[in-house]
Amino acid sequence: MRIFPLLLTCTMLTATADVLLPSAASAAGAKPRWVLHVERYSGGISNGVRFSLDPDVIAAQARRAAVTAQPRSAGKGNVQMNNDSYPPVPQNEESVAYSTDDPLIAVAAANDYVSGGVVVMRTKDGGRTWRSTRVVPQYAGTGDFCTGGDPAVAYSARDHAFYMSQLCFFRAATPSEVHVFKSLDNGAIWTPGRFAAVAATNFDPSTGEPDESIFNDKEYIAVDNTPTSPHYGRLYVSYTRFHVRANGRSDSCPIELSYTDHVPSENPKQTIWQHTEVVPDRFDQNGVGSSANQFSVPVVEKNGTLDIAYVLEECNTSLDHGLRFQKSTDGGATFLPKPVKVNKPGQWADNPNKADLLPHTAFRAPNTVALAYSTDTGTLAYVYTNYIAGRADGNIDVSLSHDGGLNWSDAKTISLGRGGEPARNNQFFPWIAATPDGRFVAVWLDRRQDPNNHDIGTFEARSHDDGKTWRNIGISTATWNPDQGFFKSGAFIGDYSGLAANDQVIYPAWTDGRRNAIDDTGIGETDVFTDVEIRDSAR
Repeated sequence: MRIFPLLLTCTMLTATADVLLPSAASAAGAKPRWVLHVERYSGGISNGVRFSLDPDVIAAQARRAAVTAQPRSAGKGNVQMNNDSYPPVPQNEESVAYSTDDPLIAVAAANDYVSGGVVVMRTKDGGRTWRSTRVVPQYAGTGDFCTGGDPAVAYSARDHAFYMSQLCFFRAATPSEVHVFKSLDNGAIWTPGRFAAVAATNFDPSTGEPDESIFNDKEYIAVDNTPTSPHYGRLYVSYTRFHVRANGRSDSCPIELSYTDHVPSENPKQTIWQHTEVVPDRFDQNGVGSSANQFSVPVVEKNGTLDIAYVLEECNTSLDHGLRFQKSTDGGATFLPKPVKVNKPGQWADNPNKADLLPHTAFRAPNTVALAYSTDTGTLAYVYTNYIAGRADGNIDVSLSHDGGLNWSDAKTISLGRGGEPARNNQFFPWIAATPDGRFVAVWLDRRQDPNNHDIGTFEARSHDDGKTWRNIGISTATWNPDQGFFKSGAFIGDYSGLAANDQVIYPAWTDGRRNAIDDTGIGETDVFTDVEIRDSAR
């Protein structure tokens, strides 16, 4: 079966998100609690959600329409993946996955300020050319269009399908959901918003209304793709559940998990989910929660073990107090009684700025983490930014585990200069992947090429010896000025990058603002770029 007839593509979509509001809205004149949280606290809820409130974003979604103009090559292997509106507006926060049936087929997704949802990009030739589709979520309770974003993409070998997750929320109402969309034709056609599978919601069946104290944020998705696994084909979605008080302050923000063994193609909305606390949400006698976590990334081992990396982050600032790891050996039903601490004393420090601002620029750079598992060696690789050398010298480090995440190596810097020393200036937004034949590949945004520690390029690191040594490669053909991005404010360039890798093709995906200098529209855009890295021609 191809796909049910209700699945419609959205390549020519007017920005209607948030024009309509669900009937279950906040009291007249009252702001949703998540909005109060964003207005009053410097961290907690992710930046992609925060910047949906930017007046330029609201204006852009009200007047822009997507066009079918194809993305352009940037020369020497760099390719813009998304198509553009006119005038162009930003895209950021990338996720990418490849088809296990054909390594030359891949699908990526990113925040999209044309539609209010996400732009989905697809290739059939190893990343040389891409086509775009836009997917906008609709609130399950009423069918009203909602604001989306924070995308993640995964491929199911069992289902021969791509799955994509994103948020669903409103600027002036309280519903908050995590949606999952399905494509059976390599990313061309997706579940319509009103039929998406709802992995998480704040709808309270006891009242028939959304629980305004709950906001679901920063989800990510993974699939068990090992045929011999006891949970082959199981789909996992991890996310942060913020509990927000009436004044906007969040008193807990634990990591949660939803999982399912079947997403019906005829109507994904009928999916039945199981729900588990990854980190138990405990409250003291004063009603204050003890859980504060963000930026979870699930990965599945070949024996079916589910691993989740995340940051121990305060619920109301961007200060991180450690790097954590959890695992489930029973398909997500239960987790370790106590999370594993990845960072070792004296070896790691977070950006001390409570809003995760970097020197010399206006954008926020949270310490988002990534996790990869080598099916060849069984090694887990956990990457992150380390500010132990200072706020203006954040490096990309990796910690390795050879026992399923119970113990971790010392921090090892992988953002390296030509002499093997840590690269100068700031590096941030890393992602990591492992190829079936045992290579690790990491990608990140990098300011080493600018002596003023300002303009941004993109670098990769590759390891052919199970993470012991790493070789750096500059993969972007131009650096760009972040001050010219995001409607010329320079305030937001996303929270994370994307990367997928198989034995034949590496698919990096990053936020890139070089078109500002070329197009000079005055809007201030960023696009999604990749570097064509097919094995025969990869450097």
